[in-house]
Amino acid sequence: MAARLKEHYRKTVVPALMQEFGYGNLMAVPRLEKISINIGLGEATQTPKLMEGAVTELATIAGQKPVVTKARKSVAAFKLREGMAIGCMVTLRGERMFEFMDRLVNVALPRVRDFRGVSSKSFDGRGNYTLGLKDQLIFPEIDYNKIEKTKGMNVCITTTARTDAEGLALLKHLGMPFRQ
Repeated sequence: MAARLKEHYRKTVVPALMQEFGYGNLMAVPRLEKISINIGLGEATQTPKLMEGAVTELATIAGQKPVVTKARKSVAAFKLREGMAIGCMVTLRGERMFEFMDRLVNVALPRVRDFRGVSSKSFDGRGNYTLGLKDQLIFPEIDYNKIEKTKGMNVCITTTARTDAEGLALLKHLGMPFRQ
């Protein structure tokens, strides 16, 4: 069964974008390429147990096993040595990517306290969007009782759009709630 958002993209978003930007070819229409979710845990150097919780929570949210990221350099000021685990990340593509995007837009973001929409200024100039989330409890699959510490995460949405305007239009059509 294809993801709900993927069907929506094929049936309504592609024709709307083709009309809006005047694309002559179906393959020129911007689409989602990948979604990277990253949790950075600097305090995991002092308490390594935090890393296990972050890995299991990210696996639950993404539906895929995350990769533990390690420090590239030693920094004495942060009590950090090269090779220490300082975060975890996961890259979603295909069906899982559409599934996550659907849950992010329709379930998780509306659960953020005092939510007025996400900023439309977080584009990188090439149509990719980055979003910072303050805690992982906005996802319904996370059990509140098993959390020892709230962890923020970065969600990076990579698209094939060439400009920020095309990327913004694509994400708007996919249901991303931008601030007016």
